Amino acid sequence: MAVARNSLVGAVLQFAAGLRFPTLFAIAAALFLLDLLIPDFIPFADELLLGLVTLMLGTLKQHKDSPSS
Repeated sequence: MAVARNSLVGAVLQFAAGLRFPTLFAIAAALFLLDLLIPDFIPFADELLLGLVTLMLGTLKQHKDSPSS
């Protein structure tokens, strides 16, 4: 992951990288709704949303590439 590991956004995204799709979707949806209702309530919410969506798309691609048994 190219995000600086010592930043708050990097720490949150590093934690979220180990989560599965439903959990990532729920976190991203909740963060989006909170940011929509109360603008700039959470610092760096936009960056967190972009990172979470990227992680969600990455997990979808991994599931499509994995062979079915």
